[in-house]
Amino acid sequence: MTELIFAIVIMLLLVAGMAIGVIIKGKPITGSCGGMSALGMDTACDVCGGDQEICETEQQKKQSASADAADLGYQAK
Repeated sequence: MTELIFAIVIMLLLVAGMAIGVIIKGKPITGSCGGMSALGMDTACDVCGGDQEICETEQQKKQSASADAADLGYQAK
C-alpha cells in the first residue's frame, strides 16, 4: 500500500511540474516538429479527407460558432 501511495505522489508531482513549466514558459502547447508533413507528405485529416476547401469551411464554422456563443452571455455587475 505504501508503494501505491508513493507512486501516486510521484506522478502528481510530475504532472504539477509539467503544468508549472507550461505556465512559466507562457507559450501554448504545440505539436511536434516531426510527422508526415515534415517529410513533405500530404496527409488527410479525419474531417476533410485532404480537401483544403472543406478544412477552410470547417474553420469558418468553428469561428462563427464561438462568436455566436459569445453573444449569448452578458457582463453581470
